[in-house]
Amino acid sequence: MRSGIDILVGTPGRIKDHLQNGKLDLSKVKHVVLDEVDQMLDMGFAEQVEDILRVAYKKDSEDNPQTLLFSATCPHWVYDVAKKYMKSRYEQIDLIGKRTQKAATTVEHLAIECHWSQRGAVIGDVIQVYSGSHGRTIVFCETKKEANELALNASIKQDCQSLHGDIPQKQREITLKGFRNGAFKVLVATNVAARGLDIPEVDLVVQSSPPK
Repeated sequence: MRSGIDILVGTPGRIKDHLQNGKLDLSKVKHVVLDEVDQMLDMGFAEQVEDILRVAYKKDSEDNPQTLLFSATCPHWVYDVAKKYMKSRYEQIDLIGKRTQKAATTVEHLAIECHWSQRGAVIGDVIQVYSGSHGRTIVFCETKKEANELALNASIKQDCQSLHGDIPQKQREITLKGFRNGAFKVLVATNVAARGLDIPEVDLVVQSSPPK
């Protein structure tokens, strides 16, 4: 960074640290990309993003950086907030259109109703039927507690590990590497695994309760 760079990729907190420490000058930035913009402009990050971009953006200036915003989901409030960073002639590219439930045609969807006390047993059976002893399965849970309990549930006979926010980053990386390499077959995770992971050949994805 001291000798000059063309592209900087970073999290808001880390970029802000470098700005405050005088190690980064964004006054000549030409392009700004916010990935997962609905997360970036959510309450937790919006202030940090504002602090970072304040240096590069001047109100109503035509010389402001080109701004590109990417997201799989764009609630209405995202568009409202995003306009602060966009030129008045911004373009919106929507790959979904009015098909709000667009999903891969190769994926089969099932909904299974069961009592919460039976959930572990039912999920264990579903894994056996749809993923077998060799396939990979990801099970999503709402809470860290639920993820830990389900990962230890005796009904899930395959090797199983959990992934959530209380697990240190280094251990998360080891867990993900083991899952990719086939060291264990079932990953029980909270929404920390919902974005940005590339895990090939997953046969089954289970949502332990309807997603919110």
